[in-house]
Amino acid sequence: MQSYESATRASNKLILPSEASDLLGLSPGTLQVWRSTGRYNLAYVKVGKKVMYRMSAILEFIENQTRTHTGG
Repeated sequence: MQSYESATRASNKLILPSEASDLLGLSPGTLQVWRSTGRYNLAYVKVGKKVMYRMSAILEFIENQTRTHTGG
């Protein structure tokens, strides 16, 4: 069983756009478009010129995209 501290550390881990895109099944370019247009609310961290994503933000984004039907 994973400890609370290690789970928190893992969820706060910063990952590169290439890693985030792999997890989401997208291209890094798609994430770049989303950042510049604000098309999807996927939080990212800017460290100097480098863009990174928190693992917790990726997991939250996936959870928020979960649907049970296609109706509005």
